[in-house]
Parts: sequence; C-alpha cells; structure tokens
Amino acid sequence: MYRLITMIALTATLLASCSGNRSGDRAAEASTSLSDSSKTVDRIRLFLAVGTYTSDNGSRGIYIYRFDTLTGKSDSVSMVEVTNPSYLTFSPDEQYLYAVGENDDEQGAVHAFSFDKGSGTLKKINSRATGGNGPCYITIDARGRNVHTANYGGGSISSFQVNDDGSLSPLISLIRFSGSGPDSLRQQQPHLHCVAYSPDGGSLFAADLGSDKLYRFPVQETPFQGQPVILESSMTAIETPPGTGPRHFVFHPDGGRYLYLLGELSGEVLVYAHHLGVLEQKQVIAADTVGARGSADIHVSPDGRFLYASNRLQADGIAIFAIDPDKGTLTKVGYQPTAKHPRNFVITPNGNYLLVASRDENRIQVFSVDKSSGLLTDTGQDIFLSKPVCLKFANG
Repeated sequence: MYRLITMIALTATLLASCSGNRSGDRAAEASTSLSDSSKTVDRIRLFLAVGTYTSDNGSRGIYIYRFDTLTGKSDSVSMVEVTNPSYLTFSPDEQYLYAVGENDDEQGAVHAFSFDKGSGTLKKINSRATGGNGPCYITIDARGRNVHTANYGGGSISSFQVNDDGSLSPLISLIRFSGSGPDSLRQQQPHLHCVAYSPDGGSLFAADLGSDKLYRFPVQETPFQGQPVILESSMTAIETPPGTGPRHFVFHPDGGRYLYLLGELSGEVLVYAHHLGVLEQKQVIAADTVGARGSADIHVSPDGRFLYASNRLQADGIAIFAIDPDKGTLTKVGYQPTAKHPRNFVITPNGNYLLVASRDENRIQVFSVDKSSGLLTDTGQDIFLSKPVCLKFANG
C-alpha cells in the first residue's frame, strides 16, 4: 500500500511539474509574440521626398522613397519629372506636394502635385510662374490654403492660394525687397532665402541673405478669395549683424519660444526669444569655425534638446549644439563630418535618424542619432542619387 501511495504522489508531482513547464512556455511564447507585435507597431515607415538639381542631366525631378525609422533602410518607390525642384513642402494633410522650379531668366516656377500614398506616386496638377527668378524655398500655412516662395535671384516673395483640388491660383502677391550688405560679391542686392510661418500661425518670417535682415509680416485673416495674407505695408525688419547673410531659420518645437537663425556668410547661429512675433536676441555662436562662408541648413531635434547646422565649401559637416531647456541658448557638443556640400538635411519624427543631402557627392547619408548626447553615427546606408538638395518626410 505504501509503495502504491508513493507512486501516486510521485506521478502527481511529475504531472504538476510538466504542467507548470508548459504554462511557462506559453507565457514565454506570449511574451515573444507581444515583443514582436510591439516591434511591428514601432516600425514606422515614412515616405521620403527628395528634390534635386536636374541641370546636369543626372537627376530628372522629384524622387520618392520609403524609409524605415527603426532600421534606417530605404527603398526606391517612384519619380516624377520636373526641372530643378530644389525645395519641397507637403500640405498639412500630406495629400499634396508643392515644389519650386529654381530657374533663372524669369522662368522661376512653383508646381503642385497630388500624392497617392497607396502607390507612393506624385501626379502633376498645375504650375505657376513666381514672377521672381531663382525660387529656392517654399512654405505652406497650417490650413493648407496659402503657399509662398522665397526667390533668391529676384529678391522677392511670391504668394499663391491653394484651390480645393490642391491646384495653385495665379500669383496674387509679389513683394520685392531692397538693400545690400558689406560683402561686395554676395550682398549686392536682396536675396530672399527662406520664408516660414511661426508655430502659432500669426506671423510669416523671411530671411534676406543680401541685406542682413529678417523680415516679419503679421498674417492677415482674408475671408475673400484672391486677397494676400501678407501685406508689404505691415512688414517690419529685424537687423542682423553686418555680414551675417541670413539663410535658414527654425523655431523650437516647444511652441516656438525660440527662433534660431543661421547666417550663411558669418557661419553663426543667432538665438532669439520669440513671443507673438516679437524677437529678442539672446546669443550668437559659431557653427562654422573655418570661415568657409557656406553654412546652409538648420534644424532642432523633435525632443527639443539639440540643434544641428550644416556647413559647406570647407570642413563639410554638421555642427551639433545642446539647447538649454530654460534659456534656449546653445552649447556646442560636437561636429560630424559629412560628404561634400551638405545642403539640406532632415530628422525623422522619432528622432532616430538624421539624413543629409550631400549634393556634390550625389548621395544622401543616413546618420543614427544618440538621443542622450545628440551625436551622430554614419550607418553606411547611403541613398545614391544625382544632386540631392532637399529632403522631406510624409507618413507612410
């Protein structure tokens, strides 16, 4: 009897043990499945639109890629032909893309495209003359109703309205500027290089490389079709130090409390406190320390902790700054060399990668971002394309 009871107890223990192991396996399997599911959810694929220069018979227009924000890998999707689409912007709903045609001799143009996210393809809607040559920047308001271009050669800003089908109206406003700067070669006349809305939508700012000025326009509420949202009569000018050559600027993602302006000629970042369109200068700090006079683009990381500025012509690379969370001021923390002529760059919305359009080496470099230090590491996952000069993301 004793032996029988012992055998029964042993059998029960073994069964319990086996049952416990199977439960543990199922828990492990469930955990693995959940982990895989989370990875799938986190693997956000974006569309990357690339503007190029086409005058050398290399690139033919705007190129669309898919970009994986976890792996940094990309795949080519489509292309649409257009001449010198050197700067791009998506509409707020990402159904449309607008591009400048950076052409001289009064051939400057702006183009409207519909964007099909199912196929990742662009389809031309219409084109309009800018009325000023060399358009090099384009922006759209948060409502997706007004488009503006900065015309480098023409020294002007062109304004258009967006119709319900995404097409552009004829030119409704052309604001021409005057003035010059101390650089006898680069600042003989106005050269508008950037135009963008403040985050609250109440102001439109414009950078003039030629006259060392940053202009501000209060945005007009215009209920009638055909009326411009900015008026020359309401313009105010903010003087920058002589020889700055204002090129691009960016607002801090925390409600636009700070504006950071990059001087192409001085190679300096000017830091301003910003409130309701009013600017107060807080700091000037060097991004280019070799005097190359070719600083180009500027962006803030999505978390607002770091600022990046690109430099060309000598010591090509990206200057990296930490942003003081209380003051908005900058401290330089590093410098990342890049391929030749890093004109424009973009940061993924999750902050994992920074992509650089290196025009003169015909490739887009993909850098991973260390979110604790802000420093960059080249992943080696280059996108090869002739004369890339503008990079923009849209949700995939």
